[in-house]
Amino acid sequence: MKFIQGKGCCCGLGVKGCSRVKNKLNNYDWLSDIGEAQTATDFVEVQFKNTRKGFFVNKEHLPLKKGDVVAVEATPGHDVGTVTLTGKLVLLQMKKSRYRFDEETKKVYRFARQSDLDRYEEAKSREHGTMTRSRQIASELGLNMKIGDVEYQGDGNKAIFYYIADERVDFRQLIKILADTFHVRIEMKQIGARQEAGRIGGTGPCGRELCCSAWMSSFISVATDAARYQDLSMNPQKLAGQCAKLKCCLNYEVDAYVEGRKQLPSRRIELVTADSTYYHFKTDIFRKEITYSTDRAQPVNLVTISTQRVFDIMQMNKKGEKPFSLLCDSEKKEEKRDTKDILDDSISRFDRVKRKKRKKRPGDAKNAHGNEPGNPRKAGNT
Repeated sequence: MKFIQGKGCCCGLGVKGCSRVKNKLNNYDWLSDIGEAQTATDFVEVQFKNTRKGFFVNKEHLPLKKGDVVAVEATPGHDVGTVTLTGKLVLLQMKKSRYRFDEETKKVYRFARQSDLDRYEEAKSREHGTMTRSRQIASELGLNMKIGDVEYQGDGNKAIFYYIADERVDFRQLIKILADTFHVRIEMKQIGARQEAGRIGGTGPCGRELCCSAWMSSFISVATDAARYQDLSMNPQKLAGQCAKLKCCLNYEVDAYVEGRKQLPSRRIELVTADSTYYHFKTDIFRKEITYSTDRAQPVNLVTISTQRVFDIMQMNKKGEKPFSLLCDSEKKEEKRDTKDILDDSISRFDRVKRKKRKKRPGDAKNAHGNEPGNPRKAGNT
């Protein structure tokens, strides 16, 4: 990690508002050009590996800027992180994360020295081997858990083990063995399947990078009602993401569907005409069109009409009137449009090959006087 004091680091975090490269934990500092906002508080936001962030107080009044690598207080020892936010916006972030001001706030020690960075890189290089060995130990103990990642503290005196478990796990014996094996202080932190998918990354069925890996930092539970409101097929293979949970994107548009359904008639209402009774089959919320069928369970004699026409028929049925058809006069005219199918023509029409005309040769045709080319008549002969 290259570092120049006061110039930021190679992590792509710019000194001003936004980062130069993609960083889903980056916060745009729209107050970066206002001097009073930058000196409104001594608190700074520092980011560590993965999605871990912390708030520290700058008691030494160091000229910290976004992208600076600093050494901060930890328990025990010190940790190394990158400054991601300074100024008044830090207070808003602390309020958003429900930070408890009654607790003792840890402080920023100094700009990271080269010795701090060397020690940090040395500890970081041991993370993969530690994770592999810890998985073997957990398997030998018969624990129903998966250790997904290991994060060493900047000084190498502490390690955080991120694990996934479907049920409660008693890992007291595991902590003792890990402490004796790696000679560091152990902290176990449970994460969910969505956080694990965000750490691994991948491409979704939409062809884009996973939202949890690209920009999502907080996750909201997804219910199957979100799929029902959008009339999606209740197929677990299509609704589940790479984390084996319901896709987070099901929540993106569900509010629009809920608001749109409020303007539509109930699906339980039956429409009665002179010839039959129609039942709800499907709804196009945004086009405000409803398709009805003469059978409750199967698509039979499907008719698609507008929601306004549905309300009109409902009013007629309440009065005891039965329309001759679900379609109104204007919709009938549209239905009679010429919808000629291409298969009406002969399917062998593409097999017809145009005959090429044979070019006439001088010896094959008669001359202008009607004589054969080999026996011309002389002028005056009869």
